[in-house]
Formats: sequence, C-alpha cells, structure tokens
Amino acid sequence: MPCRHYHARLRHFVGGSVDDIRFKIAEAARMAGVSPSTLRLWESQDLIQAIRTPTGQRLYDRALIDRLKRIAWLRSEKGLNPAAIRETLREISPEGEEEAGDQEDDASDIRPGTRMRRLRREAGKTLDTVAQATGVSVSQLSTFERTSQGLSFTALHEVARHLGTTLASLSGQEEGRGGESLIRDGKWASWPTTSSGVAVQVLAEGRNMMECNRFQLAPGASSEGAYQHEGEEFIHMLSGSLEIILDGDQFFELHAGDSFYFESRRPHSWRNISSGETVLIWINTPATF
Repeated sequence: MPCRHYHARLRHFVGGSVDDIRFKIAEAARMAGVSPSTLRLWESQDLIQAIRTPTGQRLYDRALIDRLKRIAWLRSEKGLNPAAIRETLREISPEGEEEAGDQEDDASDIRPGTRMRRLRREAGKTLDTVAQATGVSVSQLSTFERTSQGLSFTALHEVARHLGTTLASLSGQEEGRGGESLIRDGKWASWPTTSSGVAVQVLAEGRNMMECNRFQLAPGASSEGAYQHEGEEFIHMLSGSLEIILDGDQFFELHAGDSFYFESRRPHSWRNISSGETVLIWINTPATF
C-alpha cells in the first residue's frame, strides 16, 4: 500500500497535526528495519510500550518510531543486549523524561496523561522514582503521560494512589460542584479510554461522596491485576457476566440482575467472563477510586 494512503488511513486528528499519525505494527516494524515479532519481543523486554487501542491493537506514534529506530541501531551496530539498551536509553534521556517531553504542559490540556505528568512534576518526582515505587515501567509511564494510553486498570490505580490522587480525579469526573446531578439516558460523559476493552461512563458528576459509574467491558476485558483502597463498593449487573476475586482466593460469578457489595480495602480484581459485552453499574464510596 502506498505510504501516503497508509498515513491518511491511520491519521488521528487531535488538532489535525501530522504528528498525530499512528502506525500499525507492520508499518512500524518496516520503518525500524525489523519484524513485527521483534517489536513484540522488545515490548516483553520493556524496551518499548506501544499505544493500545480499546481492542488491544498496537499503534506507534512518531516518538515511538524514533525510539524503535534507536533500539534497532543499538542492537545491530553496538551489539547491546536488552539491559544495556535500557540503560543507554536512560543515559541519553535522563530518567526517561525524553519520552514525556520537556515542554511546559498546556494548561488547557485535561487528558489523564497530562494531568498525571503535571501531578508528578509538582510533587518533584521523576518517572524513574514513580516506576520504582509502583512497579510500573518507565516506558509505560512515559507512554501514558504522552498518550493517556498504555497502562492497565490496576497499574493506573497504583500510580494514581502513589501521586495522591484517584482515577476519578485523573479522568475529570470530580470537576464541578457536588449536589444534584441529572444525566439523561445515553448522555454520560466517558473516561478517556486507557485500558483495553474497558469503557467507563460517569453517572453522577461533581465532587461527591459516591462515585457512580457505568462499566462496559469487552469480551476478555479485565482489571489486569488486583488493587485496593479505602471505602465500600456496590455492583449491579445489567448484562453479561463478571468474575470478581477478593483477597486472591475468593471467587464470585455475577450475572445479569445480580448485585454485589464488598469493602474496598480487600484486594479485588475482575474480568468479563461472558462471550459478549458485560455492562454493570459500579458505585464507590467515599471517593477513593
């Protein structure tokens, strides 16, 4: 396929800039001079983290393409192993800040990744500091700060907690006043998509004691690990089936019409176990989610 047609098909208009072009894995591999399987291997070695679509497809922006080319050069010309490449990239870009960008944040940019970068910088923390504290890699954190994608639900919760905030706050759910909130059917605001197959819609806006959300989970979508926080939670199933695991060893299957209540301090994870979409109402109180 001619390159200009490929670019036109993959362009994501965020301000309409050509810098917003996203490349699929086959095209990114060709540009880096390697195979798609090599890019998957590099991802498993924590050399690169692709942008993920809601369906799990890997995409690469221009910054990631540049990183791929640098990795390929270090591998072929310098003969470095993955550990040495990671160290070299950190030396070239101290603490991984290159991927996050050195520019001042645009105050009007309210994407979760930008909010996270702003909080991290205000706290005087580097990407490496946050990575060591949370177990989330520098490259994943950097990708999320730039694109608001690339972190699992659990990883995002852990990073938010480390920075003294919540997922709801990062998503913008807590903006505005509390009190009465009327949202018409289908008119929900949505959290920006971060985790593959997980869509979260806000059912009550403002800074309230309860966080009320509607979850839409694609087949196989999950929290990708357990998390915990203060508070209590209530789930009501609208359709599909959900498996929720408490304390790592207590398994509960929920189906349409079922309700479930538990304490948030208990480690909990979940996944859609139906062959189709699962939809549920999820309420947390207080606002610690």
